[in-house]
Amino acid sequence: MIRTRSRSTSVREDEELRLPRPPGVFRRFWARHPRVADVLIALVCLFLSLTPATRINPALPTPVSMILAVLLPAAVVGACVTLFWRRRAPLVPFVASFSIEAAFLFIEMPVGTPLVLATCYSLAVYGSSAAAWKGFAIALASLTAFAGLLTVTGVISLQIAANSVISSLALGLIGTLIGVNVGGRKRYLAAVIDRSRQLLVERDQQAQLAAAAERARIAREMHDIVSHSLTVIVALSEGAAATSDPAQARAASTASAETARSALTEMRSMLGVLRADDDSLPLAPLGAPSPHETVATAQRAGFPVSLTVTGSADLPVAVAHAVSRTVQEGVTNAMRHAPSLTSIAVQLVHERDGVTVEVTNDGVTASTETPGFGLRGLSERVAHVNGSIAYGPSDGGRWSLRAQIPTDERVERP
Repeated sequence: MIRTRSRSTSVREDEELRLPRPPGVFRRFWARHPRVADVLIALVCLFLSLTPATRINPALPTPVSMILAVLLPAAVVGACVTLFWRRRAPLVPFVASFSIEAAFLFIEMPVGTPLVLATCYSLAVYGSSAAAWKGFAIALASLTAFAGLLTVTGVISLQIAANSVISSLALGLIGTLIGVNVGGRKRYLAAVIDRSRQLLVERDQQAQLAAAAERARIAREMHDIVSHSLTVIVALSEGAAATSDPAQARAASTASAETARSALTEMRSMLGVLRADDDSLPLAPLGAPSPHETVATAQRAGFPVSLTVTGSADLPVAVAHAVSRTVQEGVTNAMRHAPSLTSIAVQLVHERDGVTVEVTNDGVTASTETPGFGLRGLSERVAHVNGSIAYGPSDGGRWSLRAQIPTDERVERP
């Protein structure tokens, strides 16, 4: 599929780049009106080349002179017309100009045609510097060989051949040198502008990726806060409504209120990250409740939760955060999706190179094929610290959530 860029799109990009205004009134005019420049160059070349083309060398045989008198001016006109393709196909007018220069060996007073100057310049600017030098060398060598052949066979004199070759050498060398300078600067500026456009695109992409990552992080944090806290509050509220003991109902209501206040505090801190007018707010993940706090909260809500810790280790911040959220998500899922459970077992095993977290519960009635937001967010969180996670039903109608997280200091990231 061919993609085209409209002028308005290019203008918007240039405005975004804040490019300075090109210097020079005439330069800006030629840049905005390239066809006008092509017409003027073609007319100048036609005026300076057509008059010499009508002066055929009288020493040539009459039939040859008559043919050249008709064909040579037409060839000059055709070569000047090819100048309109000097931007898209600069090699075409270049070959045409040296062909005219070779034909000028048969006129009475050979002079260098300005076509050589214009086409050598165009080849260097709109082609490449290497193409300009190679083309000029090949064309000049071919012209020299042709002039030498005509001189040896006696068709033209040595002076005519020398004048033609020297004038072509001078004009072509001037055009090539100027064109290489202008073309090199033009290509360099184009490369700089193109690189600037790429940097703008990369900047926008990085901003979008950063925004997406921040949204995903906030979504994970909010899910962990809301899901766990509401699950505990619902269980405490149901317990308070079901019991006939005023003391137990009062204790459940107090625990529910404390859980709600804690959730509000965490939510206020999380939502504060979204405020743009306070630079003092942290952008790192909020501190998660420790596994002991999660288990204690679930026990106050009346769930049979046990915690077993094997070994001990001073975990990096990111690893400790992932461990806490894993325990929280496992316990919350058990409280929500296993209504007939009789036990929730949380195990933390600290080893030399990592920590293993396993949350197992019974009373699972059905398994879901696709994980919810919590398990997806937990998988992302564990992968962020180079860990692995597995979850699913196990033997005896139990559900197991197991995460293995390395404790390498290099994985500590906010």
